[in-house]
Amino acid sequence: MRYGRGVLAAAVLTAVPVMAGCGPGTVEKDELAETIGRRLEQKVGQRPDEVTCPRELPAEVGASVKCELTAGGTALDVTTSVTSVDGGDVKFDIEVEELPAGR
Repeated sequence: MRYGRGVLAAAVLTAVPVMAGCGPGTVEKDELAETIGRRLEQKVGQRPDEVTCPRELPAEVGASVKCELTAGGTALDVTTSVTSVDGGDVKFDIEVEELPAGR
């Protein structure tokens, strides 16, 4: 299954709850990875073998984190970008790069 931009003609928009702390909050990296995998499965019909994110996603409009998915032995970068924050929910776009990770 191919996960590149050709498959994801439109970025996936999703909302997840925020982990509150002293600042504006974050989406924990494990929750972010799980949400990316679930949304991509809904979009393309197949779940990636693995999704990993290096850090939390700040709950601030414009914040982004580059994660990595592996599918069928190929690693691809996945960029998540926050589009809105409403109370305890963060909405973000998911964009899968066409080229293998690190290229």
